[in-house]
Amino acid sequence: MEHVRIADDRIEVVILPEVGARLHRLRVDGHDLLRTPPDPADHVRDPFFWGAHVMAPWCNRIEASAVSVGSRRVALEANFPDGSAIHGQVYARPWERVEEGRFLIRGGGDGWPWEYEVGLHVVIVDGSVRIEQTLTNLAIDPMPAGIGLHPWFRRPLLVAIRGDLVHAVNTASEPQPEPVLGPFDLREMGEMAGDLDATWTRLTDVPVELRWPTLGLGTQMQITASMRYVVAASPIHLDAIAVEPQTHAPQGLRRMLNGEPGGLVMLHPGEVLRLTVEMAFA
Repeated sequence: MEHVRIADDRIEVVILPEVGARLHRLRVDGHDLLRTPPDPADHVRDPFFWGAHVMAPWCNRIEASAVSVGSRRVALEANFPDGSAIHGQVYARPWERVEEGRFLIRGGGDGWPWEYEVGLHVVIVDGSVRIEQTLTNLAIDPMPAGIGLHPWFRRPLLVAIRGDLVHAVNTASEPQPEPVLGPFDLREMGEMAGDLDATWTRLTDVPVELRWPTLGLGTQMQITASMRYVVAASPIHLDAIAVEPQTHAPQGLRRMLNGEPGGLVMLHPGEVLRLTVEMAFA
């Protein structure tokens, strides 16, 4: 399995092009910050709970059922135990390495009937990791679109998600988000309650801050996109927390078709959806 290493004197990123161009490792000052498996093949056996992977052409969950969108028919199979179609199509497929830190993959024309291209560009500069993602519609008609990044950050971890509204569940989310209350109010840095799986919106300019108290490390996460959401999951059986920047709310296809807020956007032929995540470490 090919390992692509991008590094400076402080930060190291290792990417696996053959398995979704996923971030297998993010190491800062010699400390692993991602949930990195001892065997890279674990990414193949269990693709959803290690490292960090790109989600496209949708994020989170959509229904694994047939539905018409314009003249096209979406017919996706379930790929998760809850029966949903989760995290898109490119998280474990082989990508092409096109130049230093830059990767591409084409998909679609199947259960997702539109053809598309996804790009990933990882750069380390001035104590920061910048992860640029693009999703381009290659079809001849408009395509629903969403893109995101799904990292698992190792515990012990303190988390701040500075958003005023939340979808408290991702499996069957309500159309409208609610004000953050109780364990969903993460606007101040602290420990995240166990077994949350929610989506935050109405975010501040720097919406996420993470701190590893035993390592003396922290990062602020900047998210640049036309629409910004942050999903976070804290399963009690896992030694990591997922903090996922993305461009839409859960059930994005349903939201788009029903006119609910936070749906997938419609990309015109040749149009590009962009998401940039930058983490500065201190």
